[in-house]
Amino acid sequence: MIRKFLEKDIEEVIKIWFETNISSHSFIPKKYWIDNYNNVKSALPNSNLYIYEHNKKVCGFIGIDNGYIAGLFVEKSNQSKGIGKKLLNYCKSKYNKLSLKVYEKNKRAIDFYLKEQFKVIGKSTDHDNKETEYLMEWIKK
Repeated sequence: MIRKFLEKDIEEVIKIWFETNISSHSFIPKKYWIDNYNNVKSALPNSNLYIYEHNKKVCGFIGIDNGYIAGLFVEKSNQSKGIGKKLLNYCKSKYNKLSLKVYEKNKRAIDFYLKEQFKVIGKSTDHDNKETEYLMEWIKK
């Protein structure tokens, strides 16, 4: 089930954010995620988040701001089960255009978004960690 974020979700959501970032971004020092943990945790309740819940457990979430996907995270044990696709499709049903940034070295995420009809439309460098990112976009047909 997909639903809006509730304050009670914060601990599960920040845990998924932290663990998924560390496992998906081995090319970024763990310290980067530790240093950003508290800022992200305090910003999450003010974000537009949708939660994927199964058996009253948060399994994943997507953060979106005016069509920009700030993050799509699925708990490691629930990856490759269609949860990310369901969250993305939920947003596709609400917007005519979606965009996001993904690290160039995160091949798994790039492949996922390409499979979901996103196209690379730009390239930049993340100022905080100096990693190259792709700007990707999906437009409803």
